[in-house]
Amino acid sequence: MIELMITVAVVGILAAVAYPSYIDQVRKSRRSAAQAAMLAVAQKEMQLLLDTRNYASAADTAALAAAPLRVNIPSDVASFYSFSVAATNAAGAPSTFTVTAAPLGNQASDKCATMTIDHLGAKTPASGCW
Repeated sequence: MIELMITVAVVGILAAVAYPSYIDQVRKSRRSAAQAAMLAVAQKEMQLLLDTRNYASAADTAALAAAPLRVNIPSDVASFYSFSVAATNAAGAPSTFTVTAAPLGNQASDKCATMTIDHLGAKTPASGCW
């Protein structure tokens, strides 16, 4: 009986150490998928600038799939991040855009929180998240 209790205690200690590590790796994987989606949106924005001389805005994840961007965010990514694009196309000034991915649900406790990438390729947060 004592041997069984020792085995249960060891398994409990191992699980207590391994589970948080596992959850961190799952969050990191989801973050990586969101970053790939953000890069796809940024690439499409660059193509739009070449084709139409303007960037396009998108208020939410669903708007990204509509014209003119037509970027489909996979459902497994969209369930953990909300995407938006803010674009400026002022006359006489350079056009700009910023793609934003805000975490949803359990992903909100990720260390990187809200991520952005802009027309210059500047990424935030920069420290260890990209």
